[in-house]
Amino acid sequence: MKLERLISIIYKLLNHEVLSASMLAEEFQVSPRTIYRDIEVICAAGFPVVSHQGTKGGYGMMDGYKMDRSLLGSYDVNSLITVLKSLSSVFADERAQGTIERLQTIGPQHQITSLSVDLETHRTDPDALRHLRMAITGRNVVRFEYINVNNERTTREMEPLRLHFKYRNWYVLGFCRTRQEPREFRVSRMLNVFLLQETFLPDHNILEDAAFSNPRREDQLETVVIKVGPDALAEVMDHFHLAEKQFHVDGSMTMRILVDQPLKARWLWAILLGFGSGVEVLEPPALRGILIEQLQNTLKLYEEV
Repeated sequence: MKLERLISIIYKLLNHEVLSASMLAEEFQVSPRTIYRDIEVICAAGFPVVSHQGTKGGYGMMDGYKMDRSLLGSYDVNSLITVLKSLSSVFADERAQGTIERLQTIGPQHQITSLSVDLETHRTDPDALRHLRMAITGRNVVRFEYINVNNERTTREMEPLRLHFKYRNWYVLGFCRTRQEPREFRVSRMLNVFLLQETFLPDHNILEDAAFSNPRREDQLETVVIKVGPDALAEVMDHFHLAEKQFHVDGSMTMRILVDQPLKARWLWAILLGFGSGVEVLEPPALRGILIEQLQNTLKLYEEV
């Protein structure tokens, strides 16, 4: 739309010293003649656009012209830019990039960024994230294959409502038509995400469902006690930083971790086994037995025939 293009050109001129008509025409997929007319409209609206001649010429804003920076403080602007840059890189979102450029015009010049956010996606297919984002925005039903916690592979259809990043993983929340109830799916376990032409009317009550909004209370969790060797301290701290810790004179550490149903928590078994000989489970005894069985089954895979 012409209005959106005009607004975008204004913010680009505010963020760059000189931009050529051909560069703007290529970016907005219009002719240079259209850009010339757009510049005339922008000038008529009161923006002091200056024309620069020469091989590196083009258009820019008059020196000293700035937008009103009083709407947001520098802290607010930089924080918003930081988050939007991360989202823009994950979702390849041109609208987010446009918002970043507009915010940069009212942010402080040449200020060192004190905050960086990396919404790591190496565990998740970035195309799946983008397809889900498109489905949420367009209210499209999605179909996909899913590997659940019991390693069962099923085909699902869902009405996606929200993407959520937590515990270093992306999740999608919505209404699962296959199970006829609200569900949360880990995106890394989703395969062949496909947007259907069918759309849906969102039920916002799903987002307030207790299964997603109310975490387990501490009195419902069980305590797992582990002994951490001196060579495994950093790696264990990366996983269980908030757990209760007791350091010993020999450099080892005892850690008490609150876990929901540890005897069924396969994710916990995998993490603990991944530490190798650096970690020993002290309590509960039944969890020790499970890990021993897991190790024995693993050894069988490597026994010589």
